[in-house]
Amino acid sequence: MIQKICKIFVLIAFFSASPAFALQSDSRQPIQIEADQGSLDQANQSTTFSGNVVIRQGTLNISAARVNVTRNGKGEQFMKADGSPVRFSQTLDGGKGTVRGQANNVAYSSAGSTVVLTGNAKVQRGGDVAEGAVITYNTKTEVYTISGSTKSGAKSASKSGRVSVIIQPSSTQKSE
Repeated sequence: MIQKICKIFVLIAFFSASPAFALQSDSRQPIQIEADQGSLDQANQSTTFSGNVVIRQGTLNISAARVNVTRNGKGEQFMKADGSPVRFSQTLDGGKGTVRGQANNVAYSSAGSTVVLTGNAKVQRGGDVAEGAVITYNTKTEVYTISGSTKSGAKSASKSGRVSVIIQPSSTQKSE
């Protein structure tokens, strides 16, 4: 039973950073979950943790008010985390720093290979920052899509309700 729970939670590692950039050793680390309360519904293949949920796996850290993970009959996994906000951070391979993010809600679908940050969504890597109402990341194609509040109806992290992106210049560029 414990092994089934751990297998379900392996998907959580997908929700913070691209598998291509996340510290490779993280996926081989044990998953540690702390919460005020937890329940397992084995018949419906659903696990819920609530109250100050903290999830750690290697350098991956996730904090949320509530996390629900389910698996359907096809073995597809779905995760939904809620909080004000849900926060995550993970160290990147190759000394490339840390990726950090937050949103009111975060959802992951193994079927669609997508991670969706909704409501005041923000992802930061070094000095690069992306903000919007919704940030969608496809784990297979490694494509990010950012939507403002007018398009999605969700509240945007930027005050204007529009998408906001800051990209720092490459440190390898020569000064002129």
